[in-house]
Amino acid sequence: MIYQDTNISTNNFEQCKKCTICTVYCPVTIVNPLYPGPKLAGPDGERYRLKNARFFNEALKYCLNCKRCEVACPSNVRIGDIIQSARLKYSKSPVKLRDIMLASTDVMGTVATHMAPVVNTSLRMPVVKKLLDATLAIDSHRTFPSYASQTFVKWFEKEAAAKQDSFNRHVAYFHGCYVNYNYPALGRDFVKVMNACGIGVRLLEKERCCGVAKIVNRMTAPARRDAAINLKSIRAAVADGMQVVGTSSTCILTMRDEYPNLLGLDNADVADCINLASRYLFQLVDEGRVKLAFRPEYRVRVAYHAPCHMEKLGWTIYSTSLLRMIPGLEFVSLPSQCCGLAGTYGFKKENYNASQEIGRQLFDAIQRSGVDTVATDCETCKWQIEQGTGITVRNPISIIAEALDVEKTRTLNNI
Repeated sequence: MIYQDTNISTNNFEQCKKCTICTVYCPVTIVNPLYPGPKLAGPDGERYRLKNARFFNEALKYCLNCKRCEVACPSNVRIGDIIQSARLKYSKSPVKLRDIMLASTDVMGTVATHMAPVVNTSLRMPVVKKLLDATLAIDSHRTFPSYASQTFVKWFEKEAAAKQDSFNRHVAYFHGCYVNYNYPALGRDFVKVMNACGIGVRLLEKERCCGVAKIVNRMTAPARRDAAINLKSIRAAVADGMQVVGTSSTCILTMRDEYPNLLGLDNADVADCINLASRYLFQLVDEGRVKLAFRPEYRVRVAYHAPCHMEKLGWTIYSTSLLRMIPGLEFVSLPSQCCGLAGTYGFKKENYNASQEIGRQLFDAIQRSGVDTVATDCETCKWQIEQGTGITVRNPISIIAEALDVEKTRTLNNI
């Protein structure tokens, strides 16, 4: 099935000065000679494609959508968006069953959580991995994230929802697929930190996957449908006086930037109210509206990995600053490197080797650092780094939740 695009925002390829710095910073160009690179695939190719669609090159599928080209571009050309919109508009290749399955996170997560022990055991079995490799071209070397037996939403409704009424101010939490189906502990940590700071947590009236996996797999119509549901719920939360806060840098980037730029959905009225948890918390502390207290006995050596989408947002400083506030935390900086997984990209057999090669320098730097754990704001970076290094990776919010002196923090915030 081919999902046709119908409403892509006008791109800005004419701002390109042909300096090629985007190609220098592209992690794919280094490891995959089949990929023409962001300059040729993006602004240069767009000039040809607008003249004749036959100039479209299916090799654009090798783009990671990491946005590092956009971060490097001195002219602010939306190179990644140009490439993705070209794929959505011109590609004639059918969307594979594998890609639909990998991108349908709500469907697959709902099914998997109902029989999590069976699914988790099966996905670790070599015979199942080989079967997925042979039938769907999901590389047998890839480790799948585990599914939780209870979703975050069910935990929240049962254990936390009623308690939120006692707070005078609230945020709306966009938990995302990862927290809901794979790692509810991060959601619980977010609620713990917010509540300790005197902030109640609400869930959106209705939440769907942010849509990034559907966008990069050219499932435009389903992505737009999910995005419209999310925007309706976000607008309702903002109308109630709440910011919408998430713990995934990719989810936040997608809802703020990709909805208008790739799906043609206007979010200008609420985009500035969509925030990342670490940025939101830092702003509260920086403005003196919240005080944090940490356990004096807490000790850990942490390296922070900046996800590519976090760098595109320009928000790395918020997570690193929060981590540096913890007295017992020894902070280790890592070089700016793409991890190579890029959501569903690194699960595909044709991309697996390139994915691992892209991440290799990062893996080596982490293993040399001698850290206890790695912090990052992206769940797929977590999966890739843990597979590549064997070192546990945690969201900064979870590290803060672990280090927090809850009672003292509550007292400081007059709760």
